[in-house]
Amino acid sequence: MILDTLAQYSRYAFLGPKFARAFEYLLSTDFSRVEKGKYEIDGKDIFAIVNEYDTVDAAGEQMESHRKYIDIQYMVKGEELVGHDFMLRHQPSKAYDPEADYMLFAEKPMFFSVLKEGMFAIFFPTDLHMPNIKIDQPVAVRKVVIKISVDAHSS
Repeated sequence: MILDTLAQYSRYAFLGPKFARAFEYLLSTDFSRVEKGKYEIDGKDIFAIVNEYDTVDAAGEQMESHRKYIDIQYMVKGEELVGHDFMLRHQPSKAYDPEADYMLFAEKPMFFSVLKEGMFAIFFPTDLHMPNIKIDQPVAVRKVVIKISVDAHSS
């Protein structure tokens, strides 16, 4: 997992051209003018999901992970807690769904980080994560999740 501000994106150029393309999209897009929805950046290799929601209590949530895609979760507006952990001996509470590319884990996260406006988190397939968590009370959030194909991130 990587947690940083978009202003520091150039530190992650070593991750390859697919990440560079994703960061270019984040830097060049005015998300106050973009409707909620899914947007292709490079076909199925890189795409963005713009979402709005209210943060929720951690008690009803589970950690997730993906196999086909790496997440870059960028906070446009609002703030939330993100629970995270390493995938070690965790057993899925919901088996992997290849169509939706996720599985769930009932264990509580080992760590929580605050994701504020202008910050991003990168979650690789071995990074369990539980986003959308309220800090003190529910707040409205606008967030962009960029999906980068695991098969294509180094090309």
